[in-house]
Amino acid sequence: MMVTIGNFAFRFRNYLFPLALPLVLLPGPRLFDHYGWAALLGLLVALAGQSVRGMTIALKYIIRGGRDRRVYAEDLVTDGIYAHCRNPMYVGNILMISGVAITSNSWWCVLTVIPLFTFLYMAIIAAEQAYLEQKFGEPFRAYCRDVPGLLPRFGGLAATIGHMEFHWRRLLVKEYGTVFGWVSRWLLVVAWNLWLLGRLSLDDGAVQALITGFLAVLAFWLTVRTLKHRRLMVAD
Repeated sequence: MMVTIGNFAFRFRNYLFPLALPLVLLPGPRLFDHYGWAALLGLLVALAGQSVRGMTIALKYIIRGGRDRRVYAEDLVTDGIYAHCRNPMYVGNILMISGVAITSNSWWCVLTVIPLFTFLYMAIIAAEQAYLEQKFGEPFRAYCRDVPGLLPRFGGLAATIGHMEFHWRRLLVKEYGTVFGWVSRWLLVVAWNLWLLGRLSLDDGAVQALITGFLAVLAFWLTVRTLKHRRLMVAD
């Protein structure tokens, strides 16, 4: 059942993050009395998720697009961050979605979004694991025995990072859209909550900071996108 759900979710996984946005608007009991704590904690959790994704891509990138929207892999990659966690990209996704959910400052949102999307990504992982086990057999089973699926093994992580080349161009080209996606959604959720608090005014310093942040991330997105399409920046 999990593999079936995972194969379905894999086909439409690019729509999972946008699907979370309406859910973060769910009203409910507040996480924090002061909204600033929810926004700050949510931002830190989302940044942790982006850091995991960024480090994974910069050290050893795996093409996760599949083939014909189905799970597919040519090689069994076990180095880089994958030597410490079998699914670091999905760990990053779960953290980013959790961060935006926390920013809503709604218990109903947190108790809906985080379990739901954790389940969906676990189903995708089950589908990928079934495919990889069928294709690679014992080497993959040995990899599963040695490396945890979600909770990373931190031992030797510093050495792994230090001994591998950091591909920053690849990081920018592959992740600029993801950065714009979650940051703009985080900003939107903050703006929504400021509106609920009656503070959505251009005279408010927090609103001015939101506008500045959005213009900055938009400029980043436009710059990298332009350089990419003009082939002035390519993934190395």
